[in-house]
Amino acid sequence: MVIVIPDPRSTVSPASTETASGAAPEPPQSVLELYKLAVQMADRVSARRGLANAFFLSIQTAFIGAIGISLTTLKDEPLWTAPVVALAGVSICITWWLQLRSYRDLNRAKFQVINALEEQLPVKVFSEEWAHLTAERSTSWRVRYAELGFSERMIPWVFALLHLLLCLGKLLG
Repeated sequence: MVIVIPDPRSTVSPASTETASGAAPEPPQSVLELYKLAVQMADRVSARRGLANAFFLSIQTAFIGAIGISLTTLKDEPLWTAPVVALAGVSICITWWLQLRSYRDLNRAKFQVINALEEQLPVKVFSEEWAHLTAERSTSWRVRYAELGFSERMIPWVFALLHLLLCLGKLLG
């Protein structure tokens, strides 16, 4: 194994140089360590995103459940309670959606860094995986890859709609 450590003043990128045997050189250990760290950090962001989703889903489920259980007694409450409760529920939905958008932006930036680091590595795991996922499939029942983030960001809007429908039901009923 030949390790080529590029001169920082050089204009030749490490990926474009070759060893005497004609094979691409091993990436500098620092690049490999940075790559491992970036992948680990991206995984942690995804785990935090999953925990945040579980948190907001629990809150929304409990909130809608409590409203559903108290529907029979809500008719005795003042008219302003339904809009206030709906506003609280929709506010939680908007907060959830904004947090998901923030996680998406953070992951996008992390994978741009990971992909840039992969240019200096002999194998481009994430770039290749993404290329396979986004390639058109003419033989598949679905034409393109449906990102998890899209469906994930729709769930807060479904809950917001539920809150608004419950409010409308109270105001009209």
